[in-house]
Amino acid sequence: MASVLRSYVRGGWFAPSEEGRPLHDAVTGAEIARITSAGIDMGGVLDHGRRTGGPALRSLTFHQRAGLLKALAGHLREHREELYAVSAQTGATLGDSKFDVDGGIGVLAAYASKAKRELPNDTIYVDGDVEPLSRGGTFLGQHIATSLRGVAVQVNAFNFPVWGPLEKFAPAFVAGVPTVVKPASPTAFLTAKLVELIIDSGLLPEGTLQLISGSVGDLFDHLTGQDLVSFTGSATTAATLRTHPGIVANSVRFSAEADSLNLSVLGPDAGPGTPEFDLYVKQLVSEMTVKAGQKCTAIRRAFVPAQHVDAVVEAVSAKLATITVGNPATARMGALASLEQREEVRRSVKALTDTGRLVFGDPDKVDVLDADAERGAFLSPMLIVGDPERAEPHAVEAFGPVSTVLPYSSTDQLIDYAARGEGSLAGSVVTGDTAFARDVVLGIAPWHGRLLVLNGVDAKESTGHGSPMPQLVHGGPGRAGGGEEMGGIRGVLHHMQRTAVQGDPDTLTAITGRWVAGSQRSITDVHPFRKHLEELSIGDTIVAGPRTVSQEDVEHFAEFTGDTFYAHMDAEAAAANPLFGERVAHGYLIVSIAAGLFVDPDPGPVLANFGVDRLRFLTPVKFGDALTVTLTCKQVTPRDSAAYGEVRWDADVTRQDGESVARYDVLTLVAKKES
Repeated sequence: MASVLRSYVRGGWFAPSEEGRPLHDAVTGAEIARITSAGIDMGGVLDHGRRTGGPALRSLTFHQRAGLLKALAGHLREHREELYAVSAQTGATLGDSKFDVDGGIGVLAAYASKAKRELPNDTIYVDGDVEPLSRGGTFLGQHIATSLRGVAVQVNAFNFPVWGPLEKFAPAFVAGVPTVVKPASPTAFLTAKLVELIIDSGLLPEGTLQLISGSVGDLFDHLTGQDLVSFTGSATTAATLRTHPGIVANSVRFSAEADSLNLSVLGPDAGPGTPEFDLYVKQLVSEMTVKAGQKCTAIRRAFVPAQHVDAVVEAVSAKLATITVGNPATARMGALASLEQREEVRRSVKALTDTGRLVFGDPDKVDVLDADAERGAFLSPMLIVGDPERAEPHAVEAFGPVSTVLPYSSTDQLIDYAARGEGSLAGSVVTGDTAFARDVVLGIAPWHGRLLVLNGVDAKESTGHGSPMPQLVHGGPGRAGGGEEMGGIRGVLHHMQRTAVQGDPDTLTAITGRWVAGSQRSITDVHPFRKHLEELSIGDTIVAGPRTVSQEDVEHFAEFTGDTFYAHMDAEAAAANPLFGERVAHGYLIVSIAAGLFVDPDPGPVLANFGVDRLRFLTPVKFGDALTVTLTCKQVTPRDSAAYGEVRWDADVTRQDGESVARYDVLTLVAKKES
């Protein structure tokens, strides 16, 4: 009898005393492991995450967490061959395995990069602008996001045993929330190998990642309002979990990715002989056969203009005929994850063919290469031509190498058919007609989480219909579960609590670590540009000026830059402009004058100005106006891996009456002290 999969819980590997139920190699049918979670203290698992993992993660800044993710991605990349080897037992070809393994590692790397670039080197996130709540400016509001004090529980599907856990883990880790992974049993042995590699790396603080091999048992009974649950699987199971008393009573954040009858649309312009027709056929075949069609984003409904149906069926069938099925080491398409899954697909195909016709493949027969057709979970790719007026194509998902071609005759009809799927994770529109693309995308977007427009321009660089990207949301409305995963920083913020904080400017500055207009400034004898990163304090300020703007200044700037816009150079035309009434200074001249006032020109800690944010010209500057600039240190962001950090300065340019004429943030790189 095969050994029982271990769980990693409460700081160690747990080996159940019960023998559990068997797990089988999808190719050979041989028993390769057994699985049970009997004996695990589920409440203790959550408590360990909250008491050990949570505090350890929250003690790190976003950038430090990102650094660990980057290191973990590198470690897994070095060991991915080990994951490929285990993945083959799930029925995956090497290409399938790379899709799963490399895709998951890529999510870690992407989140590490985005966190470094888009989040502060801090433990809280300042969300949006300060909101003025009073006339005098002494009472303000600011939204902030802080890490939830719970655990992110993920309950995953069998089809992506590496990518699935990692795509959920990455944003939770960046947010400072520990994770408990519960993989689907049929492929749990691959997730267990993944977690083993992660734990053995020694990179992660203890308690930030735990693994439950087997059932969740009574884990949901121990959830609190600070915990989260992310589920991938069937809509039926999602509905059961969503209504669990522990989730309902504690308003636990619950995100589901469920059934999805994803569509792909061939545009009327994309007939045989066009690049888009060939792209459509190639994409449909790929989505049917990669991972043996076991992708939550795979194309289930192929909408084709009625006049092109026969051509599409012929072209797709010809390509499917070249796909060999069998041992993933030698065939182009491997096995389904289990024999049970094969039977489930066969039942779905029968429901679809009761109202449609099978034009390629056979649910009961397949030529298998280098493997036993009955012991392994092999199935032929199958193409069906269906009736879009019937309910079945819009309601039955055959989670395997199956797609249904559905004819349409108008854009409005297509949009109506698309909506009958009641919500999908992904869709694609293959067309070179941008007007058709716009009509379809806007028409079907309310029922989709992600839409790809594919044509001859973007095809070479497109990641394809079925590839969720960590920068973009992955999820969908209605039948697809109503949840969202990833989505860049959106996925991080899902694991944090947004709180509106009200107070005076000094208090908000202290809480957020960012200078807020109206709070105290510190003007010292030392110019802020002479201070190293560690010496700068929020509120350090220089006031410089005044500098009078003359007509000669404006005309010289116009001649030097070539900006001779009439409002600066033509008195008669400027007088007719309702915004100015007379000639005014260039906005960029104002910014340049301000820089000349506040910059300390000598070499020093300030290495570079790398940008200006939020620039607004508020009041026209006329000849004779005297400008003063107040530059205040607003935010200091050290870079752990560099000898410098980023400093954001608040720049307020005012004229002689004290009215602001321009406001903006100046971004500089400032050196640290030499150690």
